[in-house]
Amino acid sequence: MLKGIPTILSPELFKVLIEMGHGDEIVLADCNFPAASHATRLIRADGHGIPEMLDAILAFFPLDSYADHAAALMQVVPGDPVTPVIWDVYKQLIQKHEEQAHAIAFEERFAFYERTKKAYAVVATGERAQYANIILKKGVVRQHQ
Repeated sequence: MLKGIPTILSPELFKVLIEMGHGDEIVLADCNFPAASHATRLIRADGHGIPEMLDAILAFFPLDSYADHAAALMQVVPGDPVTPVIWDVYKQLIQKHEEQAHAIAFEERFAFYERTKKAYAVVATGERAQYANIILKKGVVRQHQ
């Protein structure tokens, strides 16, 4: 056990966050996402929601300031009446942890799946909100002068 690390971040997840390099991506997947069939590395976080997982991760994980979009969400499928209010929570959490603003991309469902297959890891959560999946692109830790 270490001090200051939220218990929601399992040793396996923390190891993956450390291993990731600049430009690598991690997917936080909701409970409906086909995580096991799309993941190169699968981390189970059943019982946890994505907002609390995202909040804990962003305390340690820099987003890519060089990318056009440091985060991506799955677009709502045309005709689906869902309005994902969880997206506003994600935007607030990103603003809380990042010094600069980051644009968020929206990926069509199957494009999101293909991008997930290339991600460094997928975290399968117990999040029940629809369209709660989010991809994070890792940035660099800046040395303060």
